[in-house]
Order: sequence, then C-alpha cells, then structure tokens
Amino acid sequence: MSSTSNIVGRFAPTPSGRMHLGNIYAALVAWLSVRSAGGRMVLRIEDLDPRTQSGPWTDYLLADLHWLGLDWDEGPYYQRDRVEAYQAALEQLRDAGLLYPCFCTRAELHAASAPHASDGTPIYAGTCRGLSPEEVARRSAERPAALRLRVPDHDDPAGTISFIDRVFGPQTEVLARDCGDFLVRRSDGVFAYQLAVVVDDALMGVTEVVRGHDLLSSSARQIYLQRLLDYPEPAYAHVPLLVAPDGRRLSKRDRDLDMEGLRERFGTPERLLGWVAGTAGLAPDTEPRSASGLAELFSWDLVCAHRGDIAVTTASDFCQ
Repeated sequence: MSSTSNIVGRFAPTPSGRMHLGNIYAALVAWLSVRSAGGRMVLRIEDLDPRTQSGPWTDYLLADLHWLGLDWDEGPYYQRDRVEAYQAALEQLRDAGLLYPCFCTRAELHAASAPHASDGTPIYAGTCRGLSPEEVARRSAERPAALRLRVPDHDDPAGTISFIDRVFGPQTEVLARDCGDFLVRRSDGVFAYQLAVVVDDALMGVTEVVRGHDLLSSSARQIYLQRLLDYPEPAYAHVPLLVAPDGRRLSKRDRDLDMEGLRERFGTPERLLGWVAGTAGLAPDTEPRSASGLAELFSWDLVCAHRGDIAVTTASDFCQ
C-alpha cells in the first residue's frame, strides 16, 4: 500500500434514510480506492433539501460508517452550511449571461411525451429560454422561477463532453441533445445537485469521484460546470448497482436491506463487508474481512471485471 498519495476521495451521502446495501457497496469502493493508494477521504453530508435536515438520519450515517470501519480524514461538512459558496458560483454564471429563469412545472417537465435522459431526467426543451423581460416579469408575479444554465448548441464543440470513466470507459455526451439546459437552482430557492457538488468537490480538493453508475450521466453536466467555473476536473469511476433479483434498484424503503437489518443479521462489520466484497468480486470469497483487510486486496481491475449490476437477495437469506 502506498504511503503517500495526492488522491482525495469523498463520501457524499444524503440523509434521507438509513444506508442500504447499495450505499454500502459504493462507499466501500470509494474508501478502498483511496486507502489502497494512501490518499485522503472527505465526508460531506448532502443535506441541502430541507426534508433531509431533520430526523435521525445524519447521526445514523455517521454511526454506520464508523461501525463499518470506513473512516474519513476531513469533515463532516454539511451542504446546508455552504450556501454562500454556491451563491458565489451562481453569480459567476449569471455574470457570464448563462442563466435564465424557468417557470415550467414538475408536471410539465415530466409529461409522458417529453423525452427523458438515461437517468430519467426530462430533457429540457428550452421552453423558457427565450422569454421576453415582460413575460418573465408577468410569470414571476404568479410563481417563483427556477434558474437554468444554458448549454451550447448541438454544433458547438464546447457542448460535447468526453471523458474516460474508470469502470465504463470512454464516454461522450452532447449536452443539447442528451440533457438540455439544466437546473442550477430550484424554484424553492434550493441550489441544485449539479451545481452544489461541483462547487464542493472543487473547494474540498476532491480528485476522484466514485459513485453508483445511475449517476454516470450527471458527469457531463458537472464537467461542463467545472470548465465554466475554471475548476479542476476530478477522475470519475461509476460502480455497479446492487439490485433486487428482478432487477429493481435497491432503495431506502427496503428495510431488510438497510443497515438496521444488516447489522442485526450479520452481527459484525467483518461478516457484512466480507459478504459484500465476495458477492461483488472484490474478494475471492465471502469470508469475513475488515475494511483495512479488503484495502490490501483492492484493485480497480476487479471492479471493471464485474461491472454489471449485482443481483442480491434479501438479508434474511444471507446468513443461512
């Protein structure tokens, strides 16, 4: 294991419920990548949405990461405390003439006839892009506006984003075709995910972003923002999802797959981590192993060799 490294990774959980098995796997790979290279790990709590700022979930997240042995070197930082940084970035984009108000409702955006990106996000048709100042004033009196970032036209090379994902290889996205102008601030005043994570990753010195491949299509938008704001571009690695036997994504509603049930059934972090690592191909078997023990075995080649989604059964079957 390397003793020094410039790699800076991050955990960035949203406290909307107890961690589930898929969250554990993504966090484990992020941690293993950093620790196996002697790098640093940052913990950031993504709690911009007011719905995530109450309840016990943040405390559970911290306790569960400690129990698993997935430690960190900086943080926890809380996004709710960082709105001034997001506002400064927003003003930079506004001063460049790249923002405009959008009054489209959620129902309009999610209309069945509207095309959707690969992550399910509606591809914005530019409905509010050309509104006159008079129309903006009239609509603003009726409802608050969100703010969208203009993306380059289809034929503008600046709008074609290419990068190499560490797991899924070369990726290219044409922003105008594949997502359209995207939100940087919601109509309720909450800064959008894409802007907040870009600002945070840059200011926290993150050099490697490891997360589930359901967020792969967010990378092009984030790289575009990094270039506009003159931020460094981190490396990206999107890992497989752990899914139910029928292919459904795991969610925090699957209580038998959350940390409460998993801790009860596995009993020790070594048994849980060993099972996850063996099932995902990060270890040769499912024997109990600590996080530090798995760091000695870790290789990105192992992740790449098992990049298909991983079907898991219910936690009650794991220990039989």
